[in-house]
Amino acid sequence: MAEMGSPPGWGRFVSLHRPALRAPQHHVASVVSREPEAPAMDGVRTVLRFEGAVVLAVALVGYAQFGMGWGVFALWLFAPDLSLLGYLAGPRVGAALYNAAHALIGPVLLLALGVFAAQPWAVAGGLIWLARVGLDHALGFGLKYATGFASTHLGRIGRADPW
Repeated sequence: MAEMGSPPGWGRFVSLHRPALRAPQHHVASVVSREPEAPAMDGVRTVLRFEGAVVLAVALVGYAQFGMGWGVFALWLFAPDLSLLGYLAGPRVGAALYNAAHALIGPVLLLALGVFAAQPWAVAGGLIWLARVGLDHALGFGLKYATGFASTHLGRIGRADPW
């Protein structure tokens, strides 16, 4: 409904009340969310996956320029996946370790250390780690929720539920 003094018909376009889509949730500050919010959908998911592909491409070009050889790259590319072992301790621990190894924060900090401290091993490591994170995000493997491995910020991975 339009308020007094607002242009006629304004109430149709502006609403200060947003209907709730689901029951309110209580959020607890933690590394891993307990219940997934609505994952990225449609165009947003596409943008996030494209962003991962761009990160991968930039990391590969950077590694070709400043890296330590493609054998080292191949050897260390899958090192972040060792964090999957955390799922042996349960989904909450597994998601926390997976997210720590697959977020952009770690590789960007390692890359910055390498650049500012002139440490070639850190530059190479940061670029390899960035490439891995970009690859995972480009393929749709997002950061995990504590509800299970298949629940990610990019949507559910694996076969769709028939129900």
